[in-house]
Amino acid sequence: MKETRMKKAAAIQYDPDKHNAPVIIASGEGKQAERILALAKEKNIPFQEDAILIEALVKLDIGQEIPPELYQIVAEVLVFVKNLNHQATK
Repeated sequence: MKETRMKKAAAIQYDPDKHNAPVIIASGEGKQAERILALAKEKNIPFQEDAILIEALVKLDIGQEIPPELYQIVAEVLVFVKNLNHQATK
């Protein structure tokens, strides 16, 4: 029997003037995750799929800074997004 996995999504924002680390600004599963992804697509906000990272992020509260143990993987996502933005402006 095939296991059906519920879609999960989270959005982070980083403003070094306000926070020490990226902050969770949206998070959800199922329909809520689909809405987060739809809004990202609608607003041309790049996103990356990472099953391990999303499992950790959906456990955090909205407004919570990501914990230090996630810094490395979130930094890699932010570099990915920065590179996408750079390519889009060429």
